[in-house]
Amino acid sequence: MKRIVTYVLLTGASATLFSCGSHETAKQPAAAKVQVTDSGRTVQFPPDSTTLHFFGTEKIGSTSMSAQLNAPARVAATVVHSSENPSQNLVLFENPELTANYTSLLQHIISIREKGSIIQQKKSIATQKQIEVDRFTDLANHGAGTGKDVSDAKTDLIGAQTDIAIAQNDLANEKTAVIEHETRLKLAGFNPESLIHASADKVWVICDIPESQVNNIKTSSTCQLHFTSYPNQTFTGTIESVGEVVDNITRMVKLRIGLPNLNNQLRAGMFASVSFGVSEGNNLSVPKSALITVQGKNYVFVKTNATTFTRKEVLSGTQINDRVIIYGGVQAGDEVVTDGTMQLKGISFGY
Repeated sequence: MKRIVTYVLLTGASATLFSCGSHETAKQPAAAKVQVTDSGRTVQFPPDSTTLHFFGTEKIGSTSMSAQLNAPARVAATVVHSSENPSQNLVLFENPELTANYTSLLQHIISIREKGSIIQQKKSIATQKQIEVDRFTDLANHGAGTGKDVSDAKTDLIGAQTDIAIAQNDLANEKTAVIEHETRLKLAGFNPESLIHASADKVWVICDIPESQVNNIKTSSTCQLHFTSYPNQTFTGTIESVGEVVDNITRMVKLRIGLPNLNNQLRAGMFASVSFGVSEGNNLSVPKSALITVQGKNYVFVKTNATTFTRKEVLSGTQINDRVIIYGGVQAGDEVVTDGTMQLKGISFGY
C-alpha cells in the first residue's frame, strides 16, 4: 500500500483584533495540503498554491563546457649559449640533480658514439683475421703452409672476436646508463631529445595539473603565464608535453610549457602562475544550486507537471564554474528545480 504523508501549508496570515477592551479572532485560513509519496520521491502541491511560485526551474540540455584552469608553476630550466662548445648549448636546471643527470646523459651519448666507432674498427680487424685464417687454411691444404700458421691465425681471430664482444658489452652498458638518465629527466617533466637540440634563449616551465584534467589538456595549445618577478607582464607559452606518470600520492601530472626567454628576463627557479582554458566537451549539466547531497548520494528535483516535483538520483561529474556535469539520472529537456531546492529536500527527506 502506498504511504502518503501530508504537509499543511498556511496560505494566509492569521490575526487577532483588539479594540476597546474586547477582541475578536479572525477566521483561520484554509490549509493547503502537500502530498509526499513513493518514500519521499514525489512531492505534489495543491493546484494554484502560492508556494509553487517559490520554486524556480531550468530546462536542461547538452552544452559545450569549458573553464579556466590555474596552476602554480616554476621555471625548471633555461637554455644559454656555451662559449666553450658553440655546437652544444648549455641547459641550466633549477634542480642540481637534474643538471648532473643531463651532464651524465651527454657524456654517455658521446661515449656511445665512440664505442660504436671502436666496434666498427674491431669488426674490420676481425674480418681481416678471418681472411687470414681462410688463406692459411688453403695454403696448408695445398702443402704450402703449416698447421701452426693456421692455428696462430685462428687464435688471432678469436682474440679479435673477443675484443668485439667486450666493446659491445661496454656499448650496452652505456645505453643502459642513457636510459637511466633519460628516465629521471622524463619523471621531472623533460624530453631528453628536446634538451639536447634546444635552441638558446629557450625556457621551460613545469606545473602540476590534476589527473582528472589530463584528457582536457591539448599539446601545442597556448597558455598565459604571470611571473612573481614581473607582476605587470603577461607571457605566452606553448604546452609541449603532458607527463606520462601520475604522482601516486598527489594524483597530479606534470605539464611542460615552453616559451622564449626574451631579453633574458627569466631565470631557473622563478615562480609563476599558469592559466589556460580546458574543455569538457558537450555535456548535460545543471546549476550547482540544483544539486543536493544526502548520505553520499546526489539528487535533483525534476518538475514533472504544474504541481508535482520528482526526486531523482544522479551521477554527477566535474564542476565547471557554477555548473555541474551530469552523466546519468536525468535527460535533456527535463525541468530541474534551481531555486527552492533545499525546501524540497526538507519535504522529500522529512527534515
